Amino acid sequence: MRLTIFGSTGRTGRQVLAEGIRRGHRITAFTRRPDTIADPAALAAVVAGDGRDPDAVRTAVADADAVVAIIAAASRKGPHHVADVARTVTDTMSATGVRRLVVTSVYPIVATKPRLPIALLKLVFADAYADCAAMEDIVSTSSLDWTIARLNRLTDKPPHGTFYTSRALLDRPFAITRTDAAAALLDIVKDETLAKTAINIAGTR
Repeated sequence: MRLTIFGSTGRTGRQVLAEGIRRGHRITAFTRRPDTIADPAALAAVVAGDGRDPDAVRTAVADADAVVAIIAAASRKGPHHVADVARTVTDTMSATGVRRLVVTSVYPIVATKPRLPIALLKLVFADAYADCAAMEDIVSTSSLDWTIARLNRLTDKPPHGTFYTSRALLDRPFAITRTDAAAALLDIVKDETLAKTAINIAGTR
């Protein structure tokens, strides 16, 4: 597939690039930090820019079969631009005829248990979670073939090689490694049965 990856130089985005290259996809990496890409020669293209810039986004998604957007604030204090980027990406994709979008979100915004840890997370990350919720609303009301992939407790540990996905809330929301999350995202992007669906993703023991 011809894939455009937003957030390609973040900790999860780097894993998506590596796994996408391993699978033989032609990847365009969109980033504000092109100098941090380890092997740009392995990519079809690198587009430098801000995800809120329609011109830069249009360049990045041109001729793509699908887009994977891994967007997050730089820190808990922000700035929180996830919803703004999602609006630009969805509008630009609609205008250019690119239909398939997989965008990451955070599982705790819908989680209900374990009750105390989730309540504390929602308090500490209130602004970031509100931004993610607004992003989900923008994506889910677009005309695209979207999938919202809510990731749970990302870690930098070695991959397990397995993960769990569910449209329902997770009974046991185990942490997931970034490498396993990358594999999950690339599996999801080619699964047309998951269009217009939000799914929750966790690791396994």
